[in-house]
Amino acid sequence: MSYTNATPVLRVSDYQRARAFYTDILGFEVMEEAGEPIVGFGILRAGAAQVFLMAWDGPEAEYKRWRVYLYPQDLDARLAQIAEAGGTHTGPVVTEYGMREAEVTDPDGNVICLGEDAG
Repeated sequence: MSYTNATPVLRVSDYQRARAFYTDILGFEVMEEAGEPIVGFGILRAGAAQVFLMAWDGPEAEYKRWRVYLYPQDLDARLAQIAEAGGTHTGPVVTEYGMREAEVTDPDGNVICLGEDAG
């Protein structure tokens, strides 16, 4: 069982500045944005490459959001393998944006999201 894709989640201190860099300099296209009242999250794509930008200007030690988003071929089977290997996870939960997601944390505290289309 493998993963079909991996997307890095990049912590940025100024979302609009980072968005401009990725679109204007690196040629990415904004696929989706979110945040209230100010946009602070974006999914950007250039060809097969994709990045998530997540606004965060607090201390690194307090950043508890994802570092990478993995797309397993079968989320339930992957979670079973994680449990069989002695790992733990939260979820899965169905999100308001139509994904089934679970989280695992590596030994260094990096949060990894595993997701699949809820449909």
